[in-house]
Amino acid sequence: RVKSISASGHKFGLAPLGCGWVIWRDEEALPQELVFNVDYLGGQIGTFAINFSRPAGQVIAQYYEFLRLGREGYTKVQNASYQVAAYLADEIAKLGPYEFICTGRPDEGIPAVCFKLKDGEDPGYTLYDLSERLRLRGWQVPAFTLGGEATDIVVMRIMCRRGFEMDFAELLLEDYKASLKYLSDHPKLQGIAQQNSFKHT
Repeated sequence: RVKSISASGHKFGLAPLGCGWVIWRDEEALPQELVFNVDYLGGQIGTFAINFSRPAGQVIAQYYEFLRLGREGYTKVQNASYQVAAYLADEIAKLGPYEFICTGRPDEGIPAVCFKLKDGEDPGYTLYDLSERLRLRGWQVPAFTLGGEATDIVVMRIMCRRGFEMDFAELLLEDYKASLKYLSDHPKLQGIAQQNSFKHT
């Protein structure tokens, strides 16, 4: 059973970088080593704020977003991101022999697109090559190996968050197609990008 859920507030919580939060199922699931007893108004009170020596600006910004947007506002923002992600997945599926791990739809998790080359398919390029071409056109679309028992599987991932609207998706698709054309026209230049790629090991 799940005892806690942690999340990065700066990803889908719409807060600045450095903000994260965790929710425990109940008080018993909260590790006691995180609890500090402090004097407050003449008595002892337990607190489990994880703050160390960091500024509180990100937390304040997150709290403001919670109050300002509320559940309805967050739902609208995330639904827009899901629409962009699903659109991207549908369009990318037309461009190559891809197997999708996530198509950015709500029933699959977060609004992200993640795919790999279909087993046994060789389109004449690797996902590392494609990632490098997109990087040269100003996009950071990482290609990397999965962790654990799947370190032989290379995937590409596109995160769709607030600010990445449909017009940006169209621009990405244009550059995606241009990158595929370049790789098709220059087959001997491929394979170099893999040497500098990230691995989950």
